[in-house]
Amino acid sequence: MTTETPTAAPPEAVLSVSGLRRAFGRFTAVNELDLSVNAGEIYGFLGVNGAGKTTTIRMLMGIIAPDSGTIELLGQKTKRTTLKLKQQIGYVSQDQTFYPWMTAEMLGKFVGGLYPTWDPEEFRRLLNVLEVPANRKVSNLSGGMRVKLALALAIAPRPPLLILDEPTAGLDPVARREFLEIIMHQSREYGRTTFFSTHLLDEVERAADRVGIIHQGQKRFEGPLDDLRRRVREITLAPEETLPEGFELWRELEVTEAETGTRRVIVDADAGVWGQYGKQGKQLSLDDIFIACVGISTTRI
Repeated sequence: MTTETPTAAPPEAVLSVSGLRRAFGRFTAVNELDLSVNAGEIYGFLGVNGAGKTTTIRMLMGIIAPDSGTIELLGQKTKRTTLKLKQQIGYVSQDQTFYPWMTAEMLGKFVGGLYPTWDPEEFRRLLNVLEVPANRKVSNLSGGMRVKLALALAIAPRPPLLILDEPTAGLDPVARREFLEIIMHQSREYGRTTFFSTHLLDEVERAADRVGIIHQGQKRFEGPLDDLRRRVREITLAPEETLPEGFELWRELEVTEAETGTRRVIVDADAGVWGQYGKQGKQLSLDDIFIACVGISTTRI
């Protein structure tokens, strides 16, 4: 008698979108975007400035409506995020807008009234940890302090999901690292799911369990960074040689030898295709992979 090994249950998606699209006039900011964020993970939403990250997040938060596609948050499908769903999400926008005459303590009382799960003791603890003066007016806080205040306001309701739009923009390196450490602590200690956008590779390397790369409104990759490193490599092609089946061209580099016409290209393929190819290809840095992914060319500069 044989016993079957039980298969692991698929991870639970806390946030997912399918076929998401949003245009502004003739400009399509997000185009047929699919992505999925699993419970308890930190997901880095990576792309250059203008790639469509903020538009995506604004649709997730119900600030703007998608032209088409579906959004699922915390197990609920929605065309536009409801107030009830927003009360379960900690959100930090790209630009911090507060009443300038309020202090951090006053803001806590004001925002706390909007969340049934608001924890005033946790808010005070976060202000202390983040070294945000509780009784100083927001107008007298630095940009970095305002970002930290926004994070404290987002975490204090103890939401199951954090959505952060370029949260470290404008922070100095020390403050950036501190911010990421807090996000990682929230994930480890409380199983909090975090979706954060960034254009900085070191942030996703440091904090993210998985990454989604977006370029010109379209997803180029989704998965762990180790998978990205394994999939994307550089190979050399003879003058008339074409890419084998199963390879996707990400970037063509300069000619290796002008006389022979040998070409260097960066390609993407899964493990099975690489196994059949018979060559390992050259391993690349994450910087080179990201540049190839978003189509930035340096050959003519």
